[in-house]
Amino acid sequence: MEGNYLQLSYALDTFYFLMSAVLVMWMAAGFAMLEAGLVRSKNTVEILTKNALLYSVACTAFLIVGYNVMYPGDPINGFIPNLSFLLGADNTVEAVLAGGDDAPYYSGMSDFIFQAVFAAATMSIVSGAIAERMKLWPFLVFAVVMTAFIYPVEGYWKWGGGWLDQLGFQDFAGSVVVHMAGASAALAAVIMVGARKGKYGPNGKINPIPGANLPMATLGMFILWMGWFGFNGGSELMVSNVDEANAVAAIFVNTNAAAAAGMISAALLSKFMFGKTDLTMVLNGALAGLVSITAEPLAPTPGLAMIIGAVGGLIVVLSVVLMDKMKLDDPVGAISVHGTAGIWGIFAVLFSNSDATFMGQLIGTVATFAWMFIMSIIVLFIIKKTMGLRPTEEEEMEGMDIQECGMEAYPEFDQK
Repeated sequence: MEGNYLQLSYALDTFYFLMSAVLVMWMAAGFAMLEAGLVRSKNTVEILTKNALLYSVACTAFLIVGYNVMYPGDPINGFIPNLSFLLGADNTVEAVLAGGDDAPYYSGMSDFIFQAVFAAATMSIVSGAIAERMKLWPFLVFAVVMTAFIYPVEGYWKWGGGWLDQLGFQDFAGSVVVHMAGASAALAAVIMVGARKGKYGPNGKINPIPGANLPMATLGMFILWMGWFGFNGGSELMVSNVDEANAVAAIFVNTNAAAAAGMISAALLSKFMFGKTDLTMVLNGALAGLVSITAEPLAPTPGLAMIIGAVGGLIVVLSVVLMDKMKLDDPVGAISVHGTAGIWGIFAVLFSNSDATFMGQLIGTVATFAWMFIMSIIVLFIIKKTMGLRPTEEEEMEGMDIQECGMEAYPEFDQK
């Protein structure tokens, strides 16, 4: 009977892990719709192509080498993982039936696919920040390096048992390990490619460049919200007993509460600051609430989760405004949503997780930012010198769709 229970439990947890991975994979569609809605029509096909290809590139690079870097069987030390390629065999029935703390309780392949879609999500953050002015193939080359080596190394530091994990750094589902990490790489890319032509004028003038399809952007936000239940809920790793099932339910409730509160607070602040309820701020408010709760979606009460999400919604509005004042052009607000809110989320852990310390959270955040930013700058600089990062001013004016993809998203309309 115990053997049947162990096998059933293994199957249930594996199935839950796989379905969580499916939800996170669906976030790729959310990123694509959000970004395509917030760029101009002349750049829609290119940003969709970026999002589609980056997912495939990320999954392939992570399969070949990235997963083994992030979860090395025999790491060199707490800072340096190891290098091996492709995936080994899955767990055997004998290993599962052995029981005990060391027995596997879900398929190793399910763990891979869950982590692969996390890697793709990290890279998706970069695509939105550099939208409308970075060439396609240099971007994809950067995606290879990012998902094969840069992201997996810092992921190893925490989730692979590296030095940040040993230090006590707490990040349940990735406010810093995924979201701020992606935003750090995105910031490096934004600095390297520069602002879109016409975005900033003399004397600090900021020229709005509205997106072409806000219904599409709104759909993208809701897809991301839906996918986040897999992002946070799947990170619990188990659902096969009463305590774990209750934990997953609590994570779903807190994730939803934080997103809702973030949206409301961003709407209120935008109305107060601008006199209008800015839809883009409303959408990013929900996403900022989600990022904020991702570092610790289990321990808070639903009330605290609402507060964490609401603060995230306020922060993202202020951060988007500050980014523009600094002339850091981020068309979709990715750095603010995933970076600024991610930093808030990692320190919000201190309110509910007694294992977290301020210094541990600070060191983990600074180390992750430094690694992601510096390595991204180096790789992007090499790509810039060898392939170039940005199209010519004339090509940018005509639109990335024609230059990179040879087609238009809305050919029946005037693209100019």
